[in-house]
Amino acid sequence: MKKILALALSLTLALSLCACGGETPDDTTTEDTTQQMETDVVEIPAVEDLTSTDTSAIPGVEDGVLTVGMECAYAPYNWTQADDSNGAVPIANAPGSYANGYDVMIAQRICDAYGWELEIQQISWDGLTPALQAGTIDAVIAGQSMTDERLAEVDMAGPYFYATIVCVTKEGSDVASATGISQLTGTCTAQTGTIWYDTCLPQAAEVAEIEIMPQSEDAPAMIMAVESGTVDFICTDMPTAMGACSTYDDLTILDFSSNAEDNFDVSEGDINIGISVVKDNTQLKDAIDTVLAPLNADIFNAIMNEAIAVQPTI
Repeated sequence: MKKILALALSLTLALSLCACGGETPDDTTTEDTTQQMETDVVEIPAVEDLTSTDTSAIPGVEDGVLTVGMECAYAPYNWTQADDSNGAVPIANAPGSYANGYDVMIAQRICDAYGWELEIQQISWDGLTPALQAGTIDAVIAGQSMTDERLAEVDMAGPYFYATIVCVTKEGSDVASATGISQLTGTCTAQTGTIWYDTCLPQAAEVAEIEIMPQSEDAPAMIMAVESGTVDFICTDMPTAMGACSTYDDLTILDFSSNAEDNFDVSEGDINIGISVVKDNTQLKDAIDTVLAPLNADIFNAIMNEAIAVQPTI
């Protein structure tokens, strides 16, 4: 059993306005922010040994290899780095590059439980589901919400994380004092193909004077849009926001979760993050769920905090 000091994602979620301080990190790894947000010690359980389970007939892993697709560009869920430090895994279709992050940590736990080899394929966000359906990969572990629309295309194990929708802006901006979505103002964007852009920003536009700009191609582009001043704020989830703030100390998080009447209206499917497998591959889904079952929200948060602590500069 390994004990770590958990970053208080749970504490942070309760704040209506959270400034993200800390010095700008070096070229390799962000500054460890655990000292800013320590709470109780959370024990991450050892991976259960399920190697005695016969998985040879499970579609996709008959060869003992779980091939997982992710962007490798969506910190702190997943990112690309130049070496295998902190448990990073080689990216099969990008020689010389390695993937790490929360998604990799979860994928590795699943593989360690069954004795599978983990293979990572770097795939664009819009290409993940098509790659799964084509059989190029066995699973998508990439911060995907468990929406009805997605569940119509794939089956999903999990959740393996519970997200909170927030906004990010510059400290001292006209938006920084907002305590609800009706007080948002100015220009905004979010990542393409996400509920942040498709659902949350349109909700804000109904009650606030905002201008929704073209969607960002990926999370780094979204974060750079607010950091560079191209937009006044972005909409994302808490881990992505925390990762952005650990890189750029002039950004601040707007969390409206304590203001239920003036917050984004999202379903559990929108904020529950799951692992996609091809439709009707119930054997693989069940195998993944067996590994996830002992883990609760606090443990997920603790693993996420480990990812944030070693996240490279965005």
